[in-house]
Amino acid sequence: MKMDRLYAITVYLLNHGKASASELARRFEVSSRTIQRDMDALCRAGIPVVAMTGAAGGYEILDTFRMRQHAATREDYSHILTALQGLATATNDPKVSATLEKLASLTKAADSGILLDFSILREGDERMLQQLQAAVRSKHVVSFTYTNADQATRNHTVEPIAVLYRWYAWYLLAYSTVKQDYRTYKLVRMSDLLTTDIAFSREHEEAEAILRTADKTDTRTYLNVTIRCKAEAKARAIEYLRGIVTEELDNGDVLMTLNVVENEHFWLGTLLSLGDSVEILEPEALRLRVLIAAKTMVALYHKR
Repeated sequence: MKMDRLYAITVYLLNHGKASASELARRFEVSSRTIQRDMDALCRAGIPVVAMTGAAGGYEILDTFRMRQHAATREDYSHILTALQGLATATNDPKVSATLEKLASLTKAADSGILLDFSILREGDERMLQQLQAAVRSKHVVSFTYTNADQATRNHTVEPIAVLYRWYAWYLLAYSTVKQDYRTYKLVRMSDLLTTDIAFSREHEEAEAILRTADKTDTRTYLNVTIRCKAEAKARAIEYLRGIVTEELDNGDVLMTLNVVENEHFWLGTLLSLGDSVEILEPEALRLRVLIAAKTMVALYHKR
Protein backbone atom coordinates (compact mmCIF):
# COMPACT_ATOMS: atom_id res chain seq x y z
CA MET A 1 0.00 0.00 0.00
CA LYS A 2 1.12 3.54 -0.75
CA MET A 3 0.72 4.79 2.85
CA ASP A 4 2.88 1.94 4.14
CA ARG A 5 5.53 2.74 1.55
CA LEU A 6 5.50 6.46 2.40
CA TYR A 7 6.00 5.66 6.08
CA ALA A 8 8.76 3.16 5.26
CA ILE A 9 10.54 5.71 3.04
CA THR A 10 10.37 8.31 5.81
CA VAL A 11 11.87 5.90 8.34
CA TYR A 12 14.56 4.81 5.86
CA LEU A 13 15.64 8.40 5.17
CA LEU A 14 15.68 9.25 8.87
CA ASN A 15 17.87 6.21 9.58
CA HIS A 16 20.19 6.37 6.57
CA GLY A 17 20.33 10.04 5.61
CA LYS A 18 20.52 10.90 1.92
CA ALA A 19 19.41 8.32 -0.67
CA SER A 20 19.07 8.55 -4.44
CA ALA A 21 15.81 7.93 -6.31
CA SER A 22 17.28 4.80 -7.93
CA GLU A 23 18.40 3.43 -4.54
CA LEU A 24 14.92 3.97 -3.06
CA ALA A 25 13.30 2.49 -6.17
CA ARG A 26 15.37 -0.68 -5.82
CA ARG A 27 14.67 -1.00 -2.12
CA PHE A 28 10.91 -0.49 -2.37
CA GLU A 29 10.52 -2.25 -5.74
CA VAL A 30 8.90 0.63 -7.59
CA SER A 31 9.98 2.93 -10.42
CA SER A 32 12.04 6.08 -9.96
CA ARG A 33 9.05 8.06 -11.21
CA THR A 34 6.93 6.58 -8.40
CA ILE A 35 9.59 7.63 -5.88
CA GLN A 36 9.42 11.19 -7.23
CA ARG A 37 5.64 11.19 -6.73
CA ASP A 38 6.10 9.78 -3.23
CA MET A 39 8.47 12.64 -2.38
CA ASP A 40 5.89 15.16 -3.55
CA ALA A 41 3.31 13.43 -1.34
CA LEU A 42 5.65 13.56 1.69
CA CYS A 43 6.25 17.28 1.14
CA ARG A 44 2.50 17.91 0.95
CA ALA A 45 2.14 16.04 4.24
CA GLY A 46 4.55 18.47 5.89
CA ILE A 47 7.66 16.29 5.96
CA PRO A 48 10.64 18.51 4.97
CA VAL A 49 12.18 16.46 2.15
CA VAL A 50 14.92 18.23 0.21
CA ALA A 51 16.26 17.11 -3.17
CA MET A 52 19.93 17.55 -4.02
CA THR A 53 21.21 17.41 -7.60
CA GLY A 54 24.51 16.24 -9.01
CA ALA A 55 26.45 12.98 -8.93
CA ALA A 56 26.22 12.80 -5.12
CA GLY A 57 22.63 14.02 -5.04
CA GLY A 58 19.52 12.42 -3.65
CA TYR A 59 16.65 12.94 -1.22
CA GLU A 60 17.13 13.87 2.41
CA ILE A 61 14.93 14.87 5.35
CA LEU A 62 16.02 17.97 7.27
CA ASP A 63 17.59 17.01 10.60
CA THR A 64 15.14 19.29 12.43
CA PHE A 65 12.32 16.85 11.69
CA ARG A 66 11.32 14.26 14.28
CA MET A 67 8.65 11.55 14.09
CA ARG A 68 5.88 12.34 16.57
CA GLN A 69 3.96 9.09 16.30
CA HIS A 70 5.02 5.50 16.61
CA ALA A 71 3.34 3.61 13.77
CA ALA A 72 4.73 0.14 14.47
CA THR A 73 2.24 -2.67 13.91
CA ARG A 74 1.71 -5.86 15.95
CA GLU A 75 3.73 -7.67 13.30
CA ASP A 76 6.57 -5.13 13.68
CA TYR A 77 6.61 -5.72 17.44
CA SER A 78 6.61 -9.46 16.80
CA HIS A 79 9.77 -9.17 14.67
CA ILE A 80 11.44 -6.95 17.28
CA LEU A 81 10.60 -9.33 20.12
CA THR A 82 11.83 -12.35 18.15
CA ALA A 83 15.15 -10.64 17.46
CA LEU A 84 15.52 -9.59 21.10
CA GLN A 85 14.77 -13.12 22.30
CA GLY A 86 17.51 -14.44 20.04
CA LEU A 87 19.96 -11.80 21.28
CA ALA A 88 19.09 -12.61 24.89
CA THR A 89 19.84 -16.32 24.39
CA ALA A 90 23.11 -15.53 22.57
CA THR A 91 24.58 -13.10 25.12
CA ASN A 92 22.70 -13.76 28.38
CA ASP A 93 22.99 -10.01 28.90
CA PRO A 94 20.74 -8.82 31.78
CA LYS A 95 20.25 -5.46 30.02
CA VAL A 96 18.90 -7.20 26.91
CA SER A 97 16.59 -9.33 29.05
CA ALA A 98 15.34 -6.20 30.81
CA THR A 99 14.64 -4.51 27.47
CA LEU A 100 12.79 -7.62 26.32
CA GLU A 101 10.63 -7.59 29.45
CA LYS A 102 9.78 -3.90 29.00
CA LEU A 103 8.80 -4.28 25.36
CA ALA A 104 6.83 -7.47 25.97
CA SER A 105 4.83 -5.70 28.69
CA LEU A 106 3.87 -2.85 26.35
CA THR A 107 2.27 -4.88 23.61
CA LYS A 108 0.72 -8.22 22.80
CA ALA A 109 2.61 -8.91 19.62
CA ALA A 110 1.44 -11.46 17.08
CA ASP A 111 3.24 -14.79 17.05
CA SER A 112 5.96 -14.52 14.37
CA GLY A 113 6.15 -18.28 13.98
CA ILE A 114 9.93 -18.12 14.44
CA LEU A 115 12.01 -19.07 17.48
CA LEU A 116 15.68 -18.04 17.63
CA ASP A 117 17.69 -19.99 20.19
CA PHE A 118 21.34 -18.92 19.97
CA SER A 119 22.37 -20.16 23.42
CA ILE A 120 25.08 -22.33 21.87
CA LEU A 121 26.82 -19.15 20.69
CA ARG A 122 27.75 -18.17 24.23
CA GLU A 123 29.28 -21.48 25.26
CA GLY A 124 32.77 -20.72 26.56
CA ASP A 125 32.48 -17.03 25.68
CA GLU A 126 29.74 -15.76 28.00
CA ARG A 127 31.92 -13.96 30.57
CA MET A 128 34.20 -12.51 27.90
CA LEU A 129 31.19 -11.32 25.88
CA GLN A 130 29.71 -9.52 28.86
CA GLN A 131 33.06 -7.96 29.80
CA LEU A 132 33.61 -6.69 26.25
CA GLN A 133 30.07 -5.36 25.99
CA ALA A 134 30.59 -3.42 29.22
CA ALA A 135 33.87 -1.98 27.88
CA VAL A 136 32.15 -0.96 24.63
CA ARG A 137 29.42 0.85 26.56
CA SER A 138 31.84 2.60 28.96
CA LYS A 139 34.33 3.38 26.14
CA HIS A 140 37.31 1.97 27.99
CA VAL A 141 40.42 0.39 26.48
CA VAL A 142 40.93 -3.36 26.87
CA SER A 143 44.10 -5.46 26.73
CA PHE A 144 44.49 -9.16 26.01
CA THR A 145 46.85 -11.84 24.73
CA TYR A 146 46.08 -12.96 21.19
CA THR A 147 47.18 -15.95 19.10
CA ASN A 148 46.61 -15.40 15.38
CA ALA A 149 46.00 -17.96 12.62
CA ASP A 150 49.76 -18.36 12.13
CA GLN A 151 50.14 -19.29 15.83
CA ALA A 152 52.00 -16.07 16.66
CA THR A 153 51.13 -14.79 20.17
CA ARG A 154 51.44 -11.23 21.46
CA ASN A 155 49.70 -8.67 23.66
CA HIS A 156 47.20 -6.19 22.23
CA THR A 157 45.74 -2.98 23.65
CA VAL A 158 42.70 -1.72 21.73
CA GLU A 159 39.58 0.43 21.88
CA PRO A 160 36.59 -1.97 21.59
CA ILE A 161 33.87 -0.86 19.16
CA ALA A 162 31.51 -3.87 19.08
CA VAL A 163 31.30 -7.62 19.44
CA LEU A 164 29.88 -9.41 16.41
CA TYR A 165 29.02 -12.92 15.32
CA ARG A 166 30.08 -13.80 11.77
CA TRP A 167 31.88 -16.63 9.98
CA TYR A 168 30.56 -19.05 12.67
CA ALA A 169 32.39 -17.35 15.54
CA TRP A 170 32.38 -14.33 17.87
CA TYR A 171 34.74 -11.47 17.00
CA LEU A 172 35.74 -8.18 18.59
CA LEU A 173 35.79 -5.15 16.30
CA ALA A 174 38.31 -2.71 17.76
CA TYR A 175 40.60 0.21 17.01
CA SER A 176 44.29 -0.57 17.40
CA THR A 177 46.05 2.47 18.77
CA VAL A 178 49.39 0.95 17.76
CA LYS A 179 48.48 0.19 14.13
CA GLN A 180 46.01 3.11 14.01
CA ASP A 181 43.37 1.16 12.14
CA TYR A 182 40.32 -1.04 12.76
CA ARG A 183 40.76 -4.79 13.19
CA THR A 184 38.75 -7.85 14.16
CA TYR A 185 39.91 -10.35 16.78
CA LYS A 186 38.46 -13.84 17.20
CA LEU A 187 37.31 -14.27 20.81
CA VAL A 188 38.38 -17.90 21.01
CA ARG A 189 41.97 -16.79 20.35
CA MET A 190 41.90 -14.19 23.14
CA SER A 191 43.01 -14.74 26.74
CA ASP A 192 43.90 -12.69 29.83
CA LEU A 193 41.29 -10.07 28.96
CA LEU A 194 41.57 -6.93 31.09
CA THR A 195 39.43 -3.79 31.06
CA THR A 196 41.59 -0.77 31.83
CA ASP A 197 40.61 2.64 33.21
CA ILE A 198 41.94 4.33 30.05
CA ALA A 199 39.28 6.19 28.06
CA PHE A 200 39.08 6.11 24.26
CA SER A 201 41.55 8.37 22.47
CA ARG A 202 39.01 9.46 19.85
CA GLU A 203 35.39 9.25 18.72
CA HIS A 204 34.64 6.35 16.40
CA GLU A 205 32.07 5.81 13.65
CA GLU A 206 29.21 3.38 14.12
CA ALA A 207 30.29 -0.26 13.93
CA GLU A 208 28.24 -0.92 10.78
CA ALA A 209 29.98 1.90 8.90
CA ILE A 210 33.41 0.63 9.98
CA LEU A 211 32.55 -2.91 8.86
CA ARG A 212 31.24 -1.74 5.48
CA THR A 213 34.55 0.01 4.84
CA ALA A 214 36.57 -2.96 6.09
CA ASP A 215 34.62 -5.43 3.94
CA LYS A 216 35.43 -3.38 0.84
CA THR A 217 39.14 -3.72 1.62
CA ASP A 218 39.18 -7.37 2.71
CA THR A 219 42.87 -8.36 2.73
CA ARG A 220 42.34 -12.05 3.44
CA THR A 221 43.53 -14.51 0.80
CA TYR A 222 40.78 -16.70 -0.61
CA LEU A 223 41.22 -20.12 -2.19
CA ASN A 224 38.99 -21.72 -4.81
CA VAL A 225 38.75 -25.47 -4.21
CA THR A 226 37.19 -28.11 -6.45
CA ILE A 227 36.11 -31.38 -4.84
CA ARG A 228 34.45 -34.62 -5.87
CA CYS A 229 31.90 -35.54 -3.26
CA LYS A 230 30.08 -38.82 -2.74
CA ALA A 231 26.30 -38.67 -2.51
CA GLU A 232 26.24 -39.50 1.21
CA ALA A 233 28.47 -36.50 2.03
CA LYS A 234 26.81 -33.98 -0.28
CA ALA A 235 24.46 -32.52 2.34
CA ARG A 236 27.27 -32.10 4.89
CA ALA A 237 29.57 -30.45 2.34
CA ILE A 238 26.85 -27.97 1.44
CA GLU A 239 25.93 -27.30 5.08
CA TYR A 240 29.39 -26.99 6.62
CA LEU A 241 31.54 -25.89 3.68
CA ARG A 242 28.98 -23.84 1.71
CA GLY A 243 29.80 -25.97 -1.30
CA ILE A 244 28.20 -25.13 -4.64
CA VAL A 245 27.32 -28.09 -6.85
CA THR A 246 28.63 -27.58 -10.40
CA GLU A 247 27.97 -31.02 -11.87
CA GLU A 248 26.04 -34.16 -10.94
CA LEU A 249 27.67 -37.41 -12.08
CA ASP A 250 25.91 -40.58 -13.23
CA ASN A 251 26.87 -42.58 -10.12
CA GLY A 252 25.36 -39.98 -7.74
CA ASP A 253 28.63 -38.21 -6.94
CA VAL A 254 28.83 -34.44 -7.46
CA LEU A 255 31.53 -31.97 -8.37
CA MET A 256 31.51 -29.00 -6.03
CA THR A 257 33.39 -25.71 -5.66
CA LEU A 258 34.35 -24.06 -2.36
CA ASN A 259 35.56 -20.53 -1.73
CA VAL A 260 37.52 -20.50 1.55
CA VAL A 261 39.92 -18.27 3.48
CA GLU A 262 43.34 -19.80 2.88
CA ASN A 263 44.89 -19.54 6.34
CA GLU A 264 41.75 -20.44 8.31
CA HIS A 265 41.63 -23.99 9.66
CA PHE A 266 37.93 -24.65 10.26
CA TRP A 267 37.13 -25.54 6.65
CA LEU A 268 40.18 -27.79 6.29
CA GLY A 269 39.30 -29.70 9.46
CA THR A 270 35.75 -30.13 8.20
CA LEU A 271 37.05 -31.34 4.84
CA LEU A 272 39.32 -33.90 6.52
CA SER A 273 36.46 -35.08 8.74
CA LEU A 274 34.57 -36.20 5.62
CA GLY A 275 37.32 -38.79 5.02
CA ASP A 276 37.16 -40.76 1.78
CA SER A 277 33.73 -39.31 0.96
CA VAL A 278 35.49 -36.30 -0.54
CA GLU A 279 38.43 -36.00 -2.92
CA ILE A 280 40.16 -32.69 -3.55
CA LEU A 281 40.69 -32.22 -7.28
CA GLU A 282 42.17 -28.71 -7.32
CA PRO A 283 44.38 -26.95 -6.44
CA GLU A 284 47.23 -29.47 -6.56
CA ALA A 285 49.02 -27.80 -3.62
CA LEU A 286 46.03 -28.50 -1.38
CA ARG A 287 45.92 -32.16 -2.51
CA LEU A 288 49.57 -32.44 -1.49
CA ARG A 289 48.91 -30.72 1.85
CA VAL A 290 46.13 -33.19 2.69
CA LEU A 291 48.26 -36.14 1.54
CA ILE A 292 51.09 -35.11 3.88
CA ALA A 293 48.63 -34.64 6.75
CA ALA A 294 47.13 -38.08 6.12
CA LYS A 295 50.56 -39.79 6.01
CA THR A 296 51.56 -38.06 9.25
CA MET A 297 48.41 -39.31 10.96
CA VAL A 298 48.95 -42.87 9.68
CA ALA A 299 52.56 -42.80 10.91
CA LEU A 300 51.40 -41.64 14.33
CA TYR A 301 49.06 -44.60 14.72
CA HIS A 302 51.68 -47.08 13.48
CA LYS A 303 54.07 -46.17 16.30
CA ARG A 304 52.64 -48.82 18.65
